[in-house]
Amino acid sequence: MRTHKYAHPTDKTQGILSPERPTGLVEGHRFDPSIGVEVVAAKYFYHLPFYRQQDLFAGSGWTPSRSTLQNIEAGVEFALRPLAAHLRSYLKQDQTIGCDDTGVLLITPAAMPDLSRHPRGQRIGEVLETAIAAGKPSINAKMWGYYASRLPVVAFDFTVSRHRDGPDEVLRDFAGNLIGDCWSGFQKIEVRSGSRITFAACWAHARRKIDECRSAFPIQVAQLESWILMLYDVEDQIQKLNASQRLARRRSLSRHVLGLIEEYLSGEEMSPGRVLPKSNLGQAAAYVRRHWEALSRFIDDASIPIDNNDCEQLMKRVATGRKNWMFKGSVFAGDRAANLMTIVGTAIRNDLDVAAYLHDVLQRALDGETDWARLAPHAWRVDHPESIRTYRQDERRQSADRKRKRRARRRLSK
Repeated sequence: MRTHKYAHPTDKTQGILSPERPTGLVEGHRFDPSIGVEVVAAKYFYHLPFYRQQDLFAGSGWTPSRSTLQNIEAGVEFALRPLAAHLRSYLKQDQTIGCDDTGVLLITPAAMPDLSRHPRGQRIGEVLETAIAAGKPSINAKMWGYYASRLPVVAFDFTVSRHRDGPDEVLRDFAGNLIGDCWSGFQKIEVRSGSRITFAACWAHARRKIDECRSAFPIQVAQLESWILMLYDVEDQIQKLNASQRLARRRSLSRHVLGLIEEYLSGEEMSPGRVLPKSNLGQAAAYVRRHWEALSRFIDDASIPIDNNDCEQLMKRVATGRKNWMFKGSVFAGDRAANLMTIVGTAIRNDLDVAAYLHDVLQRALDGETDWARLAPHAWRVDHPESIRTYRQDERRQSADRKRKRRARRRLSK
């Protein structure tokens, strides 16, 4: 970046003056914010690792090193870190949050990094010390996704292991419902939070366990799945109703279907004489019985979805990225990725042009603007309708219409 210098044409005592330099992404002010937007959008929207970005930029005559691209990414994340924190805080204003996780490879450092300022330094230090002592080249770290049921926001978080410290830390000031799989860390969160958080289980997970038994127990699986489909049919029919109407239909229709499932699971068809407890269906049935209370919570709260599929779909972004950038080189790189994915993921959920959004908010952040509520994607889109990708909304609506018609034809064919 060029900075002009000025000298008085006659009075040399005035010295040489130059205007204050604007805040830059990296030291030296060599890169415009548009470069930072391209690097971040390429990596976390188009899933291009740095070595592919090198080839992409080389086509324009610029051949940056990978360390340069990494420094640019770090500069963007540093400028927008408060925005990611605001989005996580905004997410916790919802009544129900979905949570899921997936593995991310973390390279084991040669020596312990300085974790004195990291909020989870103690837990991270324990994991890294164990890996270094054992000579492990890498650690199976975790990227967590959080999906607000009603608010247009998502969030990501990085941890070095699948430990309850992750969700407990993120949701430490959240009061409401958490929906996810029946991992033990989720099941006990109600106790650890002093009943501030209520856990609700996902019916998609339960159905999946039952469906895996189809070949050995076709009759029982067909019967159980027919009732689970009824639960989803009810959800399909009440989707556009208001909260009180949805709740009334769930309490009348869905409660009745749940009663049929519960009765069948304790009936003759599922008795030990026909289904051994250690068989795959016996274990699937035990899973449903064991988590029955959590699986039934959606009928008493309209904000709780029947499953956690929206959050699981969100995690595909991590899986796609992981196949390309492969690993994270440090704990701090994982934290940076979680912050940038929070911003990019929320922009996608709001159907925004990711590059246009990032360019505007990054420039405004570098200019000193700190009204993060105004810079959040759901607020920004109101003032920038030209940056809304309407084709995503059309495709989503068309997909939902096809699904409703398919389910309606199935119900009529019975």
